[in-house]
Amino acid sequence: MNRRDAFYHEWLHRSDEAMRCMRDLAIAVCGAGAIGANIVENLARQGFAHLLSIDLDRIEERNLSTQPYYASDIGAFKAKILANSIYRALGVRVDARAEELTSTTAAKLLGGVSLVVDAFDNSASRQAVKDYCDSSSVACLHVGLANEYAEIIWNENYRVPSNAGEDNCDYPLARNLVMMTVAVASEVIARFAATGERQSFTVTLGDFAVRPYSFANSGRGD
Repeated sequence: MNRRDAFYHEWLHRSDEAMRCMRDLAIAVCGAGAIGANIVENLARQGFAHLLSIDLDRIEERNLSTQPYYASDIGAFKAKILANSIYRALGVRVDARAEELTSTTAAKLLGGVSLVVDAFDNSASRQAVKDYCDSSSVACLHVGLANEYAEIIWNENYRVPSNAGEDNCDYPLARNLVMMTVAVASEVIARFAATGERQSFTVTLGDFAVRPYSFANSGRGD
């Protein structure tokens, strides 16, 4: 498969240099749920070629409306199915790790990447990611949802939300908010790869608003 042909439209939209930077950037996406799985797929289809997906969870029926899985995948590891799907579609090999990321495993799982994308759905895992990236000076983008609101925030301005004790999978979630958030996060990552720029945004579904992130409004996304 000719790589330039496969990503023809993206090549037209961006420069050769930008596409080279995207191809070469090593990214770990933590979480393969609604946010993480769709981000991995988006990045692969944009031309990113060095992707790592980390998630211990298995696919459940309630995941099918917001995550890129099929009914036949129920019961399988999310990260493994995601990697298989992307390879069949694009020939891009995603390194899939069906493992738990904790403070003790973070260095092993995240070592060697240049960008970490935190798409976890619980505070403990988000804290482990933030602590590792703080201590190792690895660039980290946190992407989170809460009801009709989402945040895409770089690590230096991110505060891990408190754990309210709810079931991590038992909350209202609109697919359109997921896809809006994934699109914004994917473009933020593409611009970071090409230029080093770090943009942060908030997204609200009710008024279809995407705004530059203000630290004064932090702490709403989880």
